[in-house]
Amino acid sequence: MMLEDTVHKTRWQEFWGVFRKNKLALVGMIILILFFLTAIVGAFLTYGRAPFLDPGKVRLPDRLKAPLSEPNTQVLPPQDLPRFGIYLLGTDSLGRDVFARMLQGAIVSLLVGFVAVGISVAIGMILGGIAGFLGRVTIKLGGALFLIMIIAGFTSCGGGKNYLACIFWAVALAVLGMWKWSNLRSGALAGCCHRYLFVKLFSVDTLIMRAVDIMMCFPAFFLILTLVAILPSSIWIIMIVIGLTGWTGTTRFVRAEFLSLREQDFVIAAEALGLPRWRIIFHHMMPNAIAPVLVSATIGIPGAILTESGLSFLGFGVPPPNATWGNILAGGRQFIFDAPWLLIAPAVAILLTVVSFNLFGEGLRDALNPKLRGR
Repeated sequence: MMLEDTVHKTRWQEFWGVFRKNKLALVGMIILILFFLTAIVGAFLTYGRAPFLDPGKVRLPDRLKAPLSEPNTQVLPPQDLPRFGIYLLGTDSLGRDVFARMLQGAIVSLLVGFVAVGISVAIGMILGGIAGFLGRVTIKLGGALFLIMIIAGFTSCGGGKNYLACIFWAVALAVLGMWKWSNLRSGALAGCCHRYLFVKLFSVDTLIMRAVDIMMCFPAFFLILTLVAILPSSIWIIMIVIGLTGWTGTTRFVRAEFLSLREQDFVIAAEALGLPRWRIIFHHMMPNAIAPVLVSATIGIPGAILTESGLSFLGFGVPPPNATWGNILAGGRQFIFDAPWLLIAPAVAILLTVVSFNLFGEGLRDALNPKLRGR
């Protein structure tokens, strides 16, 4: 009877049966659900032309008020009074409500975590899949020149040098034309072009993994700090920069999974049927390699939140008037003894969020990996 129950269990039932046994993971999941609800509610309450809770309202007579303190009704006009009649988490050096700013910072942290990790996971899955499945393909000199000219053209176009971009793209088209012409024509000139354009350089796997090694040699936070200092100050720039510097781990995960899946029978059968390579990669192999990527993404979200908080603390994060947990911490470091609540509230929020994501990710890893269930 027990055997029949096990056989008829769906994949979701097996996953939930293992996951719910991990009490710490359940606690982390509950805290994360509360964090998501708080962030969504906070976005509705703190954004708009006339928000219900205004995080940018300056009340200088009520500066550095302690938590649960009452406003100065004799000085403040009625429209500047806090909604609940008290300052739940106190006020900062400008008299702004810390509770409203914490609510606004929750949605910023949520956006930064998910968008940045989404970008890094997308890049890592594509590059890791290519390295794992097409890693044995050798790059020729003509193909390398074509790709270099195309990338240089887009880089020049992004820098505002359109004339230089046109030159690079013209060279790329010339290389492509010579590639095709040397394949179709015969003769000394065509043979010479074919001999040089088809010189083998290195494999696709070597190219991608050496790029991963180069990226991992740079300290990630200082690289992000440099890019953020150079580029315009924007929350979307921060998300993109964090995402573009965090894809190396996912690439290595997906590559390792693809190297093992590439020798499986269903992949060999798909190749024997003549299916396109992109269909084999994205339709047959990618779903089987998604489990470690999902765990990596879950654990990577708190890293992105910590990075944004660190940038905001140093003054390179989300520009004002938007509030983040990092710039609330940065604003309170001057009043560490006079107004410690300015440090305690965002620090506790960051701590709980990061620990919850890590606990949830560990439980997710154990539930999705059968080899770890007995440990």
